[in-house]
Amino acid sequence: MLLLAAPAHAEDGAKVPKHKVTQSPSYIEIDPMYATILDADKPVGMLMIGVGLDIPDAKLRGEAEHAMPVLRDAYVRNLMNFGSTSVRAWKQPDVTEIAARLQRVTDRALGRKGAQLLLAQVALRLKN
Repeated sequence: MLLLAAPAHAEDGAKVPKHKVTQSPSYIEIDPMYATILDADKPVGMLMIGVGLDIPDAKLRGEAEHAMPVLRDAYVRNLMNFGSTSVRAWKQPDVTEIAARLQRVTDRALGRKGAQLLLAQVALRLKN
């Protein structure tokens, strides 16, 4: 009876397909990043940013994938600074500024241009 309750995809070590946002081989998906929003040195919420990179050059894409821990660290550090100095709980964050900041971080971390940052999502979660 227990065997009948087992999931169908578990037979013979079958792999569950990974969800892809796009079929483009030049796109690198990056997990969402979070930064604390401060007001008068007190946390008032979280800023969530979702991004991806479009890198047509295969060599640069390989370098970006290899440098992803460094790149994510640079993004998070930049967003922490932005969240504590520029984001206000009562005002929508400037998505153009966020995209420009993260593009500069990308170019600096990779040492050259060629990777286009694609801003997918910006969300605020405020404390009640």
